[in-house]
Amino acid sequence: MESVQAIKQRFGIIGDDPKLNRAVEKAIQVAPTDISVLVTGESGVGKESIPKIIHALSHRKHGKYIAVNCGAIPEGTIDSELFGHEKGAFTGATQTRSGYFEVADGGTIFLDEVGELPLPTQVRLLRVLENGEFIKVGSSKVQKTNVRIVAATNINMFESIKKEKFREDLYYRLSTVEINLPPLRERKDDIHLLFRKFASDFGLKYKMPTIKLEDEAVELLKKYRWGGNIRQLRNIAEQISVLEQKRSINAEELRHYLPDVGSNLPAVISDKKKEGDFSNEREILYKVLFDMKNDLNDLKKLTLKLMQEGDTKQVQDENEGLIQKIYGNSGGDIDEADIDEDKLEVLQIPQQNANQKQEEKDKYYFAEEIEEEETLSLQDKELELIKKSLERHGGKRKAAAEELGISERTLYRKIKQYNL
Repeated sequence: MESVQAIKQRFGIIGDDPKLNRAVEKAIQVAPTDISVLVTGESGVGKESIPKIIHALSHRKHGKYIAVNCGAIPEGTIDSELFGHEKGAFTGATQTRSGYFEVADGGTIFLDEVGELPLPTQVRLLRVLENGEFIKVGSSKVQKTNVRIVAATNINMFESIKKEKFREDLYYRLSTVEINLPPLRERKDDIHLLFRKFASDFGLKYKMPTIKLEDEAVELLKKYRWGGNIRQLRNIAEQISVLEQKRSINAEELRHYLPDVGSNLPAVISDKKKEGDFSNEREILYKVLFDMKNDLNDLKKLTLKLMQEGDTKQVQDENEGLIQKIYGNSGGDIDEADIDEDKLEVLQIPQQNANQKQEEKDKYYFAEEIEEEETLSLQDKELELIKKSLERHGGKRKAAAEELGISERTLYRKIKQYNL
C-alpha cells in the first residue's frame, strides 16, 4: 500500500494538514473494496481528487472512470444520461442510447453534486446500489451493471433529508464510508504553500517571473476567510500574476484582490427555530388568512347578537372577552354616547309587523350565507395549517391551539370537522 505522501505527490495534492492527510488515508484504505463512498466538503476544496485516488488504487483501475456532474444535467434528461433510453422513448430519441451505468460496467462512476438529483432518479439510483439493476427509459427490460459509486456533495445532507429533498435510505447507502475534506480556512499552514504553487504554475504558463508575497501579505492571506476555498485562491494567484507589474506583493496591494477583506468574522446563525416559527412565507400567509377568518367569524357572531337583542350595553357586557379579542384594549371601552343611534336603527328588530319579521329573516339569511361563501381554497389552507401545527407539537391540541391563536375547544371542533 502506497504512503499518504506518495499518493499526494502522485495526484498533485498539496498540503500537510492532519485533516487532509486523514481524508487521503481513508481513501487509500477503502480503495481495494467495493463499498460506496460519500465525499463531503465545501465547494472548491478539491473533492474530485478523492474518487480518482479510489479508482486508481482499486481492482477496477483498468475499467472506465466516469465523472458526472448531477447539478449540470437538466432534470428531464438526467435519467436518460445515467441509465440510457430506447429508441422512441421520448421526443428526440431517434436511436437507442447507453447510459453511464451501462458504459462504466466494471469501472467507477463519480456522482458529483449528488444532492441535486431529483427524487425519481434517487429511487433508480437506490436500486442500482442495492442489487445492481437498472431499466432504460422507455424499456421494460431489467439490466445488470457492476459499478463502484463514489458520490460527492457540498450541501448539508441531513437538512436535505429533513426538507424531503433527499431520500434518507439512499443517503445511508451512499455514505457507507464518508470522507470529509476540510475548508481552506482550517488549513492555514497550507494556504501560502498552495499560493506559491499556483504562482509558480502561472509564471511558467505566461512566461514571466514568479510573484512573491511579503511577510505582511502572507499573514493577510492566512487570515482571510476563503469562501471559495482552493478555487478562489487559484483565481487570485492568476489575477496577480497577470495584472501586477511588480513581482513582490505587499499587504496593501494584495488587499485589492481580496473581496470584503474587512468582514471576515463568521456570522452567528442559530440552526434551531423558535417554537411556533414558520419556515417560509407561504405558511405565514396561511396564518394571516386563518386569523382573518377567525376575526370575521367573531364579528359575524357579535353583529348577529346586536341584531337580535338591540341592547348595546348588554351585548358588550356578555361578550367582553370576544370584544377584547377582536379590538384589543380599545374594545372594552365602548361608550353608548359615542354610538350613532341612526346607524343602529337598521339593527333594531320590531316584532309587531309580519313583513318586518320577513325582513328580519332575510337579514339572518344573509348573515348565515356569508359562511357559505367562504372559498374552498381558504378551507384547504386552514386544514393544511392545522395539520402542520399538530405535527410540530406532536399531536398536542393545547400547544397547537395556542400557536394558531384559537381555543382548544375550537381546534377540537375543526379537527372533527376535517376528520383529522
